[in-house]
Amino acid sequence: MSARPGKQAIFEQFAADGITHMFGNPGTVEQGFLDALEEAPGMEYVLALQETVALGIADGYARASGGPALVQLHVGVGLGNGIGMLYQAMRGHSPLVVVAGDAGVRYDAMDAQMAADLVAMARPVTKYATRVTHPDSLLRVLRRAVKTAMTPPRGPVFVGLPMDVLDADTAEPAVPSTVPSRSVLPVPAELERAAEALRGAERPVVLMGDGVAVSGAQEELVRIAELLGAPVWGVDSSELNMDTTHPLYRGQLGHMFGSVSGAAVREADAVLIVGTYVFPEVFPMLDSPFRPDARIVHIDLDAYEIGKNFPVDVALVADPRPTLAALAGRLASQSAGRPSDEAPGEYCPVQPQPRADGPLIELFAAELARQAPEDLVVFDEALTASGGLTRQLPPRRPGSYFATRGGSLGVGIPGAIGAKLARPGAEVVGFTGDGGSMYTIQALWTAARHNVAARFVICNNRRYGLLDNNIDQYWRERGIPPHAYPGGFDLSRPEIDFPRLAGALDVPGLRVDKPAQVESAVARMLAAPGPFLIDLDTA
Repeated sequence: MSARPGKQAIFEQFAADGITHMFGNPGTVEQGFLDALEEAPGMEYVLALQETVALGIADGYARASGGPALVQLHVGVGLGNGIGMLYQAMRGHSPLVVVAGDAGVRYDAMDAQMAADLVAMARPVTKYATRVTHPDSLLRVLRRAVKTAMTPPRGPVFVGLPMDVLDADTAEPAVPSTVPSRSVLPVPAELERAAEALRGAERPVVLMGDGVAVSGAQEELVRIAELLGAPVWGVDSSELNMDTTHPLYRGQLGHMFGSVSGAAVREADAVLIVGTYVFPEVFPMLDSPFRPDARIVHIDLDAYEIGKNFPVDVALVADPRPTLAALAGRLASQSAGRPSDEAPGEYCPVQPQPRADGPLIELFAAELARQAPEDLVVFDEALTASGGLTRQLPPRRPGSYFATRGGSLGVGIPGAIGAKLARPGAEVVGFTGDGGSMYTIQALWTAARHNVAARFVICNNRRYGLLDNNIDQYWRERGIPPHAYPGGFDLSRPEIDFPRLAGALDVPGLRVDKPAQVESAVARMLAAPGPFLIDLDTA
């Protein structure tokens, strides 16, 4: 390999790894490699107007494509802008490769303008963070970053790219990164211990999370639940880990209050935890919510999360798909417990019809279900309106549903843009709230600039409705009489005109505040040749 500038070589490396998009916001210390990008074949720079938006689009792209997704930030100030969304990606195990420039290694001692310890800033919100300091290790470090991001448990990584390192020549070859397989099974004795812990359970419960979707273990999870006759709860479950119309599916445990999770497992004599950690609430229970005699089996590729907060009886650091399949074989060969009355694949979900005078979110979702093609992909940041949305559009197919995770607001619009870029042939609709949308509303400009024909529905109740629900709980727990909500929860003064705001960013939109408007609004949205926004009254 002949020597060439590092700023050129990095795009050869990205091409070797099949990376075709860079999501970012430009900066001076990155200008050298952004200039080189213009000559890089097959690489598209997706311009965002703020770093949070770039990361949100990349997160949606990684989730819909399987990753990795490449993000460019601008030195410490840009990294600082993106920290909240990086936290979201870390909690959700999104395989992002995040790069940022700096003035150069030669200036390290100067403490100059915009100088910062980028690695120290990134480390708490990434799986791995480093900085290249020599041109002859540039591509090696990038390959290590891709490998680390893509190896389960996946997650975002950060690489600092000093300008002087990129300007220097390197003769390193660009070759595909090595991503090791972790499709591992426990040894037979450990599988038998797990089967024994679950056999004969009278009140089994299954807790599932996004490790199921990453492994592609949805069918195997359903098989286990049916063999056990066990209800299944989603825990930190933001993707399609189980057909939500299955009679054993019970819903999500939520992320705020540990008492909700405690109620779900309190009577269980056997608990199977797959692909998640327990429990991810903001206010978790400090004492174990499990029965003292409950037998607990935890299967995940993330060893750190197994037994992190509460002890388990059988801890299997293994790939959920082959492990659940092997476990099902053992359980099926003997009496496992109380098998479900429903044989695999024989249940017939009945879709509830919304009342004509019902909530607009349900009328809208039902009409979208009627008009949309089968390949519909939903990105759900509807929050307080999400229940009505998923009642009428229940997630059923793997890869068809992505929900917010990690606690950061503003993922709905950029997430839908990223999902549409990853799957240009699919119909993608992102749902968000009026409050959440305003964190990243400038993402609409990116959709218009790149003609990304994603659809956006803003569930507009003119307030931070989730905070209303949470403070209600706070008052109940402390015996505080209900009273007027804090004024800071109100978004009605002045009222935000979302169609006009979208129009200013070259995205057409309309407001829907009456049931009679729903059918034509959905039809117009789906027929639009580019991005389109609906301001849906959910007050």
